[in-house]
Amino acid sequence: MIVTLTANPSIDRTVVLGGRLVRGGVARSTGATAQAGGKGVNISRAAVAAGVPTLAVLPADEVFVAELGGAGIECRTRLPAGPVRVNLTLTEPDGTTTKINHPGPVADRRLLDGLRDDVVSLAGDADWVVLAGSLPPGAPDAWYAELVVDLRATGARIAVDTSGPPLAELAAALPAAAPDLMKPNGDELASLTAADAVRLEADHRAAADAALELVGRGVGAVLVTLGAGGAVLATPDGAWHAPAPATEVVSTVGAGDSSLFGYLLASERGLPPEERLAHAVAYGSAAAGLPGTTIPRPSDVGPASVRPVRLQVGRPAPTT
Repeated sequence: MIVTLTANPSIDRTVVLGGRLVRGGVARSTGATAQAGGKGVNISRAAVAAGVPTLAVLPADEVFVAELGGAGIECRTRLPAGPVRVNLTLTEPDGTTTKINHPGPVADRRLLDGLRDDVVSLAGDADWVVLAGSLPPGAPDAWYAELVVDLRATGARIAVDTSGPPLAELAAALPAAAPDLMKPNGDELASLTAADAVRLEADHRAAADAALELVGRGVGAVLVTLGAGGAVLATPDGAWHAPAPATEVVSTVGAGDSSLFGYLLASERGLPPEERLAHAVAYGSAAAGLPGTTIPRPSDVGPASVRPVRLQVGRPAPTT
């Protein structure tokens, strides 16, 4: 089972534009969608579509939870601190995506402690626990790092996908707070390793070397998503790069979440690292070819078309 935590869920509204977005101009839409979302929620959606048992932990109201229930997602919820935030995505005909994310309601200690207790209590029956997305206002930046320490005692494997100060605090707490998987993009990886983000996007070996720094500090595996450049996977056994298959990009929203699920799905099936990477890239590419925050189903995904290549890189230094 995959347990997901979405501490700061959202209603994801996507507006499809008929032309290029011009700052200060008038934009006309050709359609719009809205659905209950958040990074952990998206991973649970993908799990349901693939027939993998999942349970989503989140603060949400009855309407939000009812929508997830209609999608087959079982939830463990806490009363939210306020109305669920609304995130707006604008997509242009060429696939260019502009996101406007709201901060969400301020969470108090009671809510945060309740979410932590729920996740830790469920972890004993989980194969993976996924901590995904931003933290709500009011949450300490180190909250994910502290939660990883608690979860490590349960025996569940832990994946983290976040950014900004919570990601920096997680890295600062390594190796005590080392998860089994981290999924940064190029910019996020650069912020953790003092590497140049532009170089990481262009040089797969540089991305692998930077990811291996985190592996050397105790992280089990680092999956670096690079958009059209595919992805890099680093583990104690080495590093691989997989190029993205040719895709007509419709919307990049949810592509990173789908990549993370592809890795988890392959892990659940006992596949080796390079096949986990192939599934991650295939899922992410499939999501980019779908409108809005549509999460791909297995029939949309072709991991056999993705051919990972082992990279010649230095081995990570041992954890101290």
